[in-house]
Amino acid sequence: MSKKIYVGNLPWSATDEDVAELFSQHGDVISSRVITDRETGRSRGFGFVEMDESAANAAIEALNGVEMGGRALRVNEAQERKPRNSW
Repeated sequence: MSKKIYVGNLPWSATDEDVAELFSQHGDVISSRVITDRETGRSRGFGFVEMDESAANAAIEALNGVEMGGRALRVNEAQERKPRNSW
């Protein structure tokens, strides 16, 4: 079973590949995605990584607070997004 990980406070220059490479030190990365702004295409400073559950737990423990590009990462289990009202 896989687990989705939230990665916050990413440096603006971080790519999907950079994040996958960092997390691959703790197990196989199923997917890695840095979220970008729809209009400008620039990073929004956070992303998601999907790994198997035991590797994800190890990565969360090891990488929370680690610096990447001069910024301390916030790494934790991703929470389900609440539905947005579309009025």
